[in-house]
Amino acid sequence: MADLSVNFAGIRSPNPFWVASGPPSNTAYQAHRAFEAGWGGVVWKTIGDPIVNVASRYSALNVAGQRMIGFNNIELISDRSPETNFREIREVKDRWPGHAVIASLMVDTRERWHEFVKRAEDSGADGIELNFGCPHGMCERGMGSAVGQNPEVAEIIVGWVMEAARIPVIVKLTPNITNVVHAARAAKRAGADAISLINTINSITNVDLDTLTPEPHVGGYSSHGGYCGPAVKPIALNMVQSCAADPEVGLPICGIGGIGGWRDAAEFIALGSSCLQVCTAIMHRGFRIVEDMIDGLSDYLDSKGHAGIDGLCGASVARLSDWKYLDLHYKRVARIDHDTCIGCNLCYIACEDGAHQCIDLVDSAPYGLGPGRVPGKPVPKVREDDCVGCNLCSLVCPVDGCITMTPVDTGRPKMCWDDYQTRLAKGEIEPIPAHP
Repeated sequence: MADLSVNFAGIRSPNPFWVASGPPSNTAYQAHRAFEAGWGGVVWKTIGDPIVNVASRYSALNVAGQRMIGFNNIELISDRSPETNFREIREVKDRWPGHAVIASLMVDTRERWHEFVKRAEDSGADGIELNFGCPHGMCERGMGSAVGQNPEVAEIIVGWVMEAARIPVIVKLTPNITNVVHAARAAKRAGADAISLINTINSITNVDLDTLTPEPHVGGYSSHGGYCGPAVKPIALNMVQSCAADPEVGLPICGIGGIGGWRDAAEFIALGSSCLQVCTAIMHRGFRIVEDMIDGLSDYLDSKGHAGIDGLCGASVARLSDWKYLDLHYKRVARIDHDTCIGCNLCYIACEDGAHQCIDLVDSAPYGLGPGRVPGKPVPKVREDDCVGCNLCSLVCPVDGCITMTPVDTGRPKMCWDDYQTRLAKGEIEPIPAHP
């Protein structure tokens, strides 16, 4: 069985699954429950000067009967006193010495950063996470994403922290920025030990069409909130890979954003994360989801012959490149398995109206009835010569494996856009003809 233990920037934990800073990590009681369920670490709900929260605080995007595909919150940092939080961190660390307990911090001045860093260390915390990502409420006070969106300011504040810190420092980055790599580089220049990303995305999830007030509403008004959950995973993966691929960053990465199962975790690890944080999925289904995450990731690593996550970490990073380096002569086409086709014809409609009109509806007789098909009703058939391999038909098909994208040998050598432009300029090749 694969060894899931990690050493993340000098912070050890029995597995890479950490509870992210947020509502599930607000108290010692919750931290105890998390560790009892099997989580490897807890990043405490952000500690700073206590704030006053509002009611209500959350809203969600539901899609096709699936609830909380996207989750929005306007909740701020901890509304409990620093004294209470640091005392409970000590209590948790004393009881769970082998697990990671991270103090998330957010204050304003250099003196306050020094004070809170020392208090976190005195509490027994294994590390510190700097919250440079909160996109609402705190940024209006010059903290949170107001810092994370300005790499120069972030570099200064990380420098303040590093003056006082004697335990590892993780900088949590905001996705509400043009290029997250610039903020990651700033953290590196200032001496940070690691980065974590992404924090929540500035959002409005929906509008109540009866009251015309966006959700969540507070006395008839709302506010821009922080968006998270499964819907943000593609954005998080992109930003994690960007930081992992950048040679100037070179820091351990804790991946955050839409992780709800072991497959999500494996994808984040493959794109450069050596540790993971989860929040929304816990709020949706509870702490025990980590059991399946641990079992699933361990089984996957075993199946690939990896003794631990190191063999997987970053394995997909180099498989991302600029578009101009992709092979223009690579071709694959859609092929339909008529033995499993149910005759819904969604592939035909999608291709006809939204893609390249290369699927025909033909007589079903040569293909037999198949599952759920009606005698005399036509079935879809791909014109392979016209198929551009866009994948749309396979994505809309409701039957797994019914439509496969199959590579086809074109007999032409690999050629990327840069090669094409160079050879075209030299007169070595003719222009690729446009589609009629």
